[in-house]
Amino acid sequence: MKVLVTGTEGYLGSLLAPELLRAGHDVVGLDTGYYNQGWLYRGPDRAPYTLRKDLRHVTAEDLAGVDAVVHLAELSNDPLGELAPEVTYKINHQGSVRLALLAKRAGVGRFVYMSSCSVYGVATGGDVTETSPVNPRTAYAECKVMVERDVAPLADDSFSPTFLRNATAYGASPRMRFDIVLNNLCGVAWTVGEIAMTSDGTPWRPLVHGLDIAKAIGCVLAAPRDAVHNQIFNVGDSAQNYQVREVADAVAAVFPGCRMSFGDSGGDDRSYRVNFDKIHQRLPGFSCDWDASRGARQLFDLFSRIELDEPTFTGRGHTRLKQLQHLIATKQLDADLFWTY
Repeated sequence: MKVLVTGTEGYLGSLLAPELLRAGHDVVGLDTGYYNQGWLYRGPDRAPYTLRKDLRHVTAEDLAGVDAVVHLAELSNDPLGELAPEVTYKINHQGSVRLALLAKRAGVGRFVYMSSCSVYGVATGGDVTETSPVNPRTAYAECKVMVERDVAPLADDSFSPTFLRNATAYGASPRMRFDIVLNNLCGVAWTVGEIAMTSDGTPWRPLVHGLDIAKAIGCVLAAPRDAVHNQIFNVGDSAQNYQVREVADAVAAVFPGCRMSFGDSGGDDRSYRVNFDKIHQRLPGFSCDWDASRGARQLFDLFSRIELDEPTFTGRGHTRLKQLQHLIATKQLDADLFWTY
């Protein structure tokens, strides 16, 4: 299968593309290059040919002969969405829907969209499923909901979208991100000997390793069309719903001797537990190989091997908001986040 993966040089894309190549797919990447200096460690031996292009500039010609699109390339978290909400909607909503329309017109059979469990926002009354009401609290999450809403009606006999609502990702990646909860807790524990939570530790979050997300995508591409056609899947494992303080405890068990500190929510009231039964029932090849404890150990071993220092951890190379702020401040990107050269 010829697969176009958008965002191949991002945190998840740099894990996914080699896995798809190993599975025998013909992979082409597309990435605008916002984060192309953010290598934490040596990448994979095999990487796909990647088009250096903004999502908003994709053409039908770029999609010629493609069997499936896996769409990862969006502004990737809530702080980025709040930095430039209008641009976030242009890229994450309008850009993603435009890509789906182009894919359909180009005869692409499958379209796998990376949504997020953040669409549930604040959920009470039990674990949420794919049919539960959504309650997005940020521009990032609102865009995920709108893309699902607008791409689903495009489904027909020749175009088959699938929506993967990923739990919060974690784990080592060559294009590392330290602005997500477990990775951040591990980085602070290693560099300053503290496990510092930005909340009181009570909110619930489901977690999933980046390699398990890649595994889910591979299972969707390999599944019979009817099993995944126009379906939403929560991606993760019901055993990996954690309160933030439980994540901190898992980190503390691997990074001994750290001080524990709590914060306030800063107005972030998101808390949700998620039911992941559907993906395990409909995609029998899928299971999560990782949990928070194993992920923390992976990061401890990585930090030891590369001798992670505080400037690297806190630098812009591995924090999406800092990197985009730098590119804007140095006028490498304009107000709409297009390259100026």
